[in-house]
Amino acid sequence: MAINIIKVILPAVISFVIGILITPVLTNFLYKHKMWKKKAKTVSSVDGGGTPIFNSLHLEKEVGTPRMGGIIIWSSVIITTLGFWIFGEIFNTSMMDKFAYLSRNQTWIPFFTLIFGAIVGLIDDLLEIRGSENTKHAGGLSLSKRLILVGVISFLISLWFYFKLEVNTINFPFIIGVNLSWLFIPIFVGVILFIYSGGVIDGIDGLAGGVFASAFTAYAGIAFFQNQIDLAAFCVVIVGAILAFLWFNIPPARFYMSETGSMALTITLAIVAFMTDSMVGGRGVAVLPIIALPLVITTFSVMIQMLSKKFRNKKVFLVAPVHHHFEAIGWPAYKVSMRYWVVSIVCAIFGLILAII
Repeated sequence: MAINIIKVILPAVISFVIGILITPVLTNFLYKHKMWKKKAKTVSSVDGGGTPIFNSLHLEKEVGTPRMGGIIIWSSVIITTLGFWIFGEIFNTSMMDKFAYLSRNQTWIPFFTLIFGAIVGLIDDLLEIRGSENTKHAGGLSLSKRLILVGVISFLISLWFYFKLEVNTINFPFIIGVNLSWLFIPIFVGVILFIYSGGVIDGIDGLAGGVFASAFTAYAGIAFFQNQIDLAAFCVVIVGAILAFLWFNIPPARFYMSETGSMALTITLAIVAFMTDSMVGGRGVAVLPIIALPLVITTFSVMIQMLSKKFRNKKVFLVAPVHHHFEAIGWPAYKVSMRYWVVSIVCAIFGLILAII
């Protein structure tokens, strides 16, 4: 037990330290090359409507704060993960082997999912920065293209789960696993797309970092309880990297997480949920809507706003996602972030309890 606890905590501390150390280098690069939008968006990428309220709240930071802060998160995770693996391969001792957590049966899928999301998100950020220099509207990959890319990778991973790992069920608290047969594949893809859509929560200083840190901590606890020690270590390494990012992202934010961070984290979180579900007798998917409740609420608020504008020709919220609505009615940004943190922590604890009882 002691060695497992060290295996989980030590890499997390290292990823935090690495994140803190690389931030000055990244910050200097981002500011030197002005890696931010040159013009504020005037059309929402979600519903195509105007953004006057959003711009009134965020115009100054929208065009003067660098994007791509998520590089800190995934680069810290990659360096830490590969570092432990390389040391294990070089020294090949029983002790180093115990600390290496990159394993085929637990962490390969979420690790490479994180890399995929980071790369696609980084491309989107670069295109958006470049597009804002030359066009009226910010560039970047369209929402439909991003959804297609996430859908494709989700579909491929779902095939691996279904055919290679022979997973076709989802477990629920107090209920025996439900056999979904081939429906497991579209449900798998749908869950990942839904959680990814909640990535638009990255819109206020410190907000997304606190939400993701709570969610991954909960899944680290679930994985540890289910004796998925490698996966628990991987989740906590992500938490350590997020905390390093959050150190510089609290108000006033030095940079934004942006798509390279939010895409990597959202789809990896959903994959971890499936990794902690029926393949190990857990309930990781069933508790995902609870643990990731802020992401779920964010997605639903956008959907409700879009449907209301389409069929009722009026808004439900002053601006969507709903965290911007709270700003619009007078909540200071820091209050929105901290209250979301509180909700995230409570949801993480509640989801953890439901998953392990």
